[in-house]
Amino acid sequence: MKNFGLFLLATAAAMSPAMAQDQAPADQSATASIASRGKMLVDVKGARLAPVYRVNDDGSVAIIFEGSMISVPGDTLSVVGGKLTTSLKKTDVIALR
Repeated sequence: MKNFGLFLLATAAAMSPAMAQDQAPADQSATASIASRGKMLVDVKGARLAPVYRVNDDGSVAIIFEGSMISVPGDTLSVVGGKLTTSLKKTDVIALR
């Protein structure tokens, strides 16, 4: 019985890095599922920025803002009140140019 408990503990420890690796692609696909071409992107204060021009493989979105193509990082994106929202302010998005 004692050996079985050690076996379970060793198995769980060996699997935990594998489970963490499996979750990384899910986060990227989650970003891709909330962002789609044409969906309006708003900043953290609710100001409209621009529609999504392209969803990149890394989860970021490209928008055309004031005549420039800007890539907004995917880790700043979420859905708030049904709207695709970045945690950046409008001035922060302008600084990404």
